[in-house]
Amino acid sequence: MLSYKEIQEAHDRIRPTIHRTPVLKNSSLNELSGAELYFKCENFQKAGSFKIRGATNTVLQLTQKELDRGVATASSGNHGAALSMAVSNRGGNTTVVMPNNTPKMKVDNVERNGGKIVWCKPVQESREKVLSEIIQKTGAILVHPYNDERIIAGQGTAAKELLEDYPELQMVVSPVSGGGLLSGTLCSAKEMKPGILVYGAEPAEADDAYRSLHSGEIQANETTNTICDGLRAQIGTITFPIIQEKVDGIITVTEQEIIHSMRLIWERMKIIVEPSSAITLSAILKRKAMFQGKKVGLILSGGNVDLGELPF
Repeated sequence: MLSYKEIQEAHDRIRPTIHRTPVLKNSSLNELSGAELYFKCENFQKAGSFKIRGATNTVLQLTQKELDRGVATASSGNHGAALSMAVSNRGGNTTVVMPNNTPKMKVDNVERNGGKIVWCKPVQESREKVLSEIIQKTGAILVHPYNDERIIAGQGTAAKELLEDYPELQMVVSPVSGGGLLSGTLCSAKEMKPGILVYGAEPAEADDAYRSLHSGEIQANETTNTICDGLRAQIGTITFPIIQEKVDGIITVTEQEIIHSMRLIWERMKIIVEPSSAITLSAILKRKAMFQGKKVGLILSGGNVDLGELPF
């Protein structure tokens, strides 16, 4: 299992090329939630999301020979853009398999950062099939969006920064999809502050992590019909055991609860976040009693949202 030392090494490796994102507070949302909230703003990160952390950590460890073969991945947008940026910074080429219903803003972000897009159907089986064909044909190196310890170590640096800045936090809430961010957060937070409570926030419309946790084995998504386009992936075989061992719970929320929280953050904090970020606030507002009077860190995972397709 991933060690905290690997997260520290990842942070040393990527620190010169990422932003140390700010932590914002908002008295209005504190009053509404009944908790003291600390928002880790990865929406201000390079390429617009936390994904640059894991992508950079992984790409910096590739040999030149591996880089010359090209890099390939599957992504709903944020990992693809981050990986394309990290690979382009080293002079390499990236192919990104993307669902054909990906928001235009995320498509543009991949292309702007140098990625070449190959389309697939918006289901896990199609993603895997198209990606496998590309790798077999080109010999490209796979950089998985979350099921890779190098990726998880990089993602864990966000919570590391959050707790370095605010060691008094009692709880942390992270979005969960494939599990890279949540498992990295768990490995950082639980090592830095034993006794801290860490929760995942997941759409009820793509709740495989919640059901997997309760059944004790990985369950497939029954639906991915969620506005959180960044939270439609299947929980990973590497990430799930970490989550299973360390997480204090996963809170599922409805689409309307996510949209409501997204609007609250836009209106009251005056910042742009995507639905996959707003879900952390949704979880707290849904379970107010659980968080009442606590100092709670929320990871706002990204801000790549299509401004022409807002849900409110």
